[in-house]
Amino acid sequence: MSAQDFTTTLIVDQSPEEVFNAVTNVRGWWSEQIEGHTAQLNDEFDYHYEDVHRCKVKLIEVIPNQKIVWLVEKNYFKFTQDETEWTGTKPTFEISEKDGKTALRFTHVGLVPDDECYDICRDSWTNYIQNSLKKLITTGKGQPNGKDKPQTENEKQLSAK
Repeated sequence: MSAQDFTTTLIVDQSPEEVFNAVTNVRGWWSEQIEGHTAQLNDEFDYHYEDVHRCKVKLIEVIPNQKIVWLVEKNYFKFTQDETEWTGTKPTFEISEKDGKTALRFTHVGLVPDDECYDICRDSWTNYIQNSLKKLITTGKGQPNGKDKPQTENEKQLSAK
């Protein structure tokens, strides 16, 4: 990890186990269009949003109630010159407990300000983590991409292009 990798943190009253279970319920906070398994070591899943973004993800580290690391094995962006920009990056979820609260630190290792998608990806991840995932953790219902609705303003703009 470098100091430039995109990072965002949220703090909730729920237990590390509840946070872990929400993170691994990727359909509940990122996209209902996830195909594959999203909770165990070596699970693989495919994400797609229209013809704008597709990726294949493998879980390469899973420590229950503590840490989950994804490896983006393949990626396609319609809106970047390097369509494979995320390939090889590692979205990482670290869960810790302090003073009766649970912190979730999300770091997309390899997503740095020099990347063409950085601004769009930063804004999208911030929305997914700080809004959708947080709601899934705290209320039991997130705001994932639906079967045909974009989640973020950025995605709405991208699909209009």
